[in-house]
Amino acid sequence: MSEPQCQESHLHGTGRHEGGLPVNPAVDPAHGPAPDQSAPDPVRGLVGFTAVLRHAGLRVTTERVAAFLTAVDALGTGREQVYRAGVHTLCADPDDLPRYERAFIDWFDAEARPGRPRQPARKPRLSTLLPSGTGAGDGQEEEEDGPQVRASASGAEVLRHHDLGELSLTERAHLRALLALLRPEPPTRPSRRRAPARRGAADPRRTLRAALHTDGELCVLARRDRSRRPRKVVLLVDVSGSMEPYADALLRFAHVVVRRAPASTEVFTLGTRLTRVTRELRLRDPEHALAATGRAIPDWSGGTRLGEVLAAFVDRWGRRGAARRAVVVIFSDGWERGDTALLGTQLGRLRRLTHRLVWVNPHVGKAGYAPVQGGIVAALPHLDDLLAGHSLATLEDLLEVMARA
Repeated sequence: MSEPQCQESHLHGTGRHEGGLPVNPAVDPAHGPAPDQSAPDPVRGLVGFTAVLRHAGLRVTTERVAAFLTAVDALGTGREQVYRAGVHTLCADPDDLPRYERAFIDWFDAEARPGRPRQPARKPRLSTLLPSGTGAGDGQEEEEDGPQVRASASGAEVLRHHDLGELSLTERAHLRALLALLRPEPPTRPSRRRAPARRGAADPRRTLRAALHTDGELCVLARRDRSRRPRKVVLLVDVSGSMEPYADALLRFAHVVVRRAPASTEVFTLGTRLTRVTRELRLRDPEHALAATGRAIPDWSGGTRLGEVLAAFVDRWGRRGAARRAVVVIFSDGWERGDTALLGTQLGRLRRLTHRLVWVNPHVGKAGYAPVQGGIVAALPHLDDLLAGHSLATLEDLLEVMARA
């Protein structure tokens, strides 16, 4: 028999309204037929469990989530199998085990007692992992060792490499869950101030102070080195018509970066005008942040005048400090309706201000791509990196480049 409807709602969670940016009904799948919300999603249930663990204090990275899903796919989704898969892939320290067990019970069985996940005789109740063909009304009883549902762990890995502009509505929901698991490491720069360190120049003051405790004997040579401070990051996101399939995912990625380092990150959108959306993206909830961002952008899905917009950014923000010694990332496909010579000139001015200038083009990662667009040709001489940005995996690579800058 199937589980009660209240248990199904408790485990799987309630649906959330599809908020965010304005979209073009002709190209966005959000305006297509609504999916069947009554069919539980196996991958979403597993990813939701990892989010609960993260909030419980476990260090759950995207790599560990992928390893967890792979283990569940290999072992099966019986209660004992899922429990063991999570212990071996999501727990990095013995201190994580009590928190993991409590989160497991809260997510999969709120009425279970501690230790129950280790009892194989207990019939598993993983309603969040059941496929659409399993549930109420099927007339089939569970086997004694529990339903062996093969959660598609490989599907999560495929989604990491899937083109962001070709995702279905369900895949976009999965992508949002995976984006929420990203933990960017903000780039740092040396500070003028010095702090105690194991290596570096000798610190005479601390050395002499330590000698007072040893009757004047210099037993310890204290050292100091320049401390590290967060380096500024500026994200410029093209929201023109040619970038519309990617703009929503890229702004969600920008929201993750802003939430990680709100004091040192700025976000602007590029189209026919320059729009600062940093304040909107500082909202904690991603849906509210994207909805506020959509209301703030007046030229969504319009034309592209990168040269003029970059000139406005350099004059109003860049020269006044926003771009000085910063890591500036431009998300654009390079289609320019204005003067490409102006774009090259403004990129040259911007490059002289920045510490590192990165251009992320969603088409770079596609087979047969050649940088022949006028905007890309004008930009190439001034760039430090030209990266792909068409998938979650390429965005993770971007985070590594930014952290090393």
